[in-house]
Amino acid sequence: MDSRAAVAAAEALSVSFAELAAVLRGGPEAAGFRDADPLRRVADGFLDGLAEISRLDAKSAALKVWLAAGYSAAAEALAGPAESPQDHSGQEMAVIAEVACVLAVSERAASALLAEARALTTALPLTFSALQAGVISWQHARIMVDETTNLDRAAAAALEAHFLDPDVANPARGFAGELIPGRFRHKARTWRERHHPVSIEQRHLRGIQDRRVEYAPDRDGMAWLSAYLPADQAAGIWDRTTAAARALQGPHEGRTLSQLRADTVATWLLTDTSASAGAGTGDEGRENSGSTTGETSHQETGGIAVSDGVPSPRAQVLITVPVFALLGLTDEPAMLDGYGPIPPSMARQLVAEGAESFHRVLIDPRDGAPLEIGRTSYRLTKAQRQRLRLRDGKCPFPGCSNHSLDNEADHLLPWAYGGTTGISNLGQPCHKHHRLRHTTAWTPTTATKNKPPGWTSPTGRHYTSEHPDWEPPHWPAMLTTGASSATPP
Repeated sequence: MDSRAAVAAAEALSVSFAELAAVLRGGPEAAGFRDADPLRRVADGFLDGLAEISRLDAKSAALKVWLAAGYSAAAEALAGPAESPQDHSGQEMAVIAEVACVLAVSERAASALLAEARALTTALPLTFSALQAGVISWQHARIMVDETTNLDRAAAAALEAHFLDPDVANPARGFAGELIPGRFRHKARTWRERHHPVSIEQRHLRGIQDRRVEYAPDRDGMAWLSAYLPADQAAGIWDRTTAAARALQGPHEGRTLSQLRADTVATWLLTDTSASAGAGTGDEGRENSGSTTGETSHQETGGIAVSDGVPSPRAQVLITVPVFALLGLTDEPAMLDGYGPIPPSMARQLVAEGAESFHRVLIDPRDGAPLEIGRTSYRLTKAQRQRLRLRDGKCPFPGCSNHSLDNEADHLLPWAYGGTTGISNLGQPCHKHHRLRHTTAWTPTTATKNKPPGWTSPTGRHYTSEHPDWEPPHWPAMLTTGASSATPP
């Protein structure tokens, strides 16, 4: 964007705001609405106004980025070459302070804006163009900057093109701007992990050296306790804690699920287990509990009675492993349900040791589709439930991040109206969106074996669900004959 383009963008924004003001002043009829229902016209007018404001916000953010980057370059030219590192640092501080004062924000926020503006205008042209066009939000642009940090130029361009260039080989399914920022960050991070120029095994070995538990006092007599752990350990702890907390829920339990998780963890950590250390580690699962009498086994909770008379079900976690990675022929990441990419060595260890709360899923080396679901735990989960978890990955409602362990199977066409129990007629919304479907006019659309259902709102607008991005696994070099390592020979 040069100065003439910036002027054109500013003028276009002025025209857009003027048109929006005219619509708001004249009511929905001024925009050409002729719906028979006047309340529907009003509601649609407000929704269209919100959508337009969102696009204008993005275009305004692009102009703000251009101005910030332009001021930074102009200030650097005015200051001249720095004679020492101290002079360079002082010049940067002066620029940051100036921008912070002009925008009435903290210097930390101003520093972040300048860094993001520099990245967008020099290294991420597709992202900057999409922001200028109003098809992605400022939050999406910031996530792209964050996820390409520390990548070389070629790797950053590849990540950007995957999500923003529909003509690139194997583009992302669905446009980035249609995902809420949190889900876009998850997908961008997952793609980054799979295609990072440095092996995930090497990065994991560095990261594991930083594992730790941290304690931070907070207000009102509260504090934060957090742990930085390998992903498989953290996911296992979280899922087991959630399962134990759900087992404690009931009509006479007044605590929320979050409170029950906290109380469960505190009980486990503060209870002396030395006397019952030989009672088991909880790997035996629910089958070793007194499920027929309603009593909770000490084996099931690691020797700790979380709540007498309440069974604590074991969590079930899916781990998706490329066949060649499981055989040790490639170092392609595996996927841990509810987390994302993990090193293949971690996946091989989980499979080899028969971790009973984990189910392995082998994927086809040709297209990345699931091949089969391993059933190594004593208490089997239903095959259709696991297939749904593979297809959807999370609640299919747009923007929902509730991953598959917590979700509920639901017939898209109700059983009473002839709906089958086939995978194409099933969804797995979380409890909140399951209730939304059955208590409001929100309705899911049709699904397929490989595509989760979308949703239609009460206003008639259709919203697509997020699709997991399956990719063909990497083939070992010994099996390729001059072809790309990511493509079957």
